[in-house]
Amino acid sequence: MVADTFLVIGAGSIGKRHAGNLASLGERVELIPYREFDRDAVVERADVAGVVIATATPIRLELIQLCADKGWPFYVEKPLGWTKAQIDAIYQAAAPVADRSIVGFMMRYHPALRALAERDLSDIYSFAFEIGHDVRQWRANWSFADSYASKAEGGGVLLDLCHELDMVHCLFPNAQVTQATSLDHPDFPKVDFATRVSLSAPLGTVEMDYLNPVSTRAASLRGTTQSIDLDLLAPTIRIRDADADQTQDFVFDRNDMFLGIMADFVALAKGETPSDNPLIPRFDRVRACCELIAAAWEARNFKGQVSVEF
Repeated sequence: MVADTFLVIGAGSIGKRHAGNLASLGERVELIPYREFDRDAVVERADVAGVVIATATPIRLELIQLCADKGWPFYVEKPLGWTKAQIDAIYQAAAPVADRSIVGFMMRYHPALRALAERDLSDIYSFAFEIGHDVRQWRANWSFADSYASKAEGGGVLLDLCHELDMVHCLFPNAQVTQATSLDHPDFPKVDFATRVSLSAPLGTVEMDYLNPVSTRAASLRGTTQSIDLDLLAPTIRIRDADADQTQDFVFDRNDMFLGIMADFVALAKGETPSDNPLIPRFDRVRACCELIAAAWEARNFKGQVSVEF
């Protein structure tokens, strides 16, 4: 039997998006809700070309272990885990297929980030990334209390919106967490609703929250020769230096990122050449980023609470 079917395990909104994108790329795809996942039946299949893991974070390891045992490349959603020990265990399990697998850091396909990553940032001495939105308005018929996001282990805004930390790692791979300060909620203790992560080399912050009534996704970088402001929603980049003040606009559809990363996964899974994106989040190349996210989560220090009605 030809291995030509991509399994998508997890039929939430992101799993359905991945399944749709695989189909649009011309691939044979099967969407399996995790509650209907039959491990014994899947193990016996000979038609699997690759697996997309779009489940809750706590069950990543067992599915990655299955893929590695079968030699199936996988696409796993972020975050990979929330402790260094989890990351270590997952990387040990995934070794046989690590160079053909991908972690879902899809912001690496955002045209504004790619443009910024191509720029010389060696003079940057400080940066600030910010992302925020009102979690109650996230999706129709969606309940925060009933979701993965409300869990003390594996939930919270830092893990949910960890793309910002990944973007920092792409631009400043030597940056390390120095502290993380968080606010939780009386009804959801130890679930961060707002977190500020401080980093060094260069000095920087990443702020994320579930509270902002106006969706925000922006960054600023300050250097000795340039000042850069990035709006990832518009998206635009404004760059000012001693000679010019220029703004670059990008033509962009959000699903383009998901299509781009999925096309690269399909190529890797089939042993073909992926795109020329230098930021491709191939599993064997993003361990340091996954460890940075885990370090931030483990460093959280809760300093107060927010009052939001659910």
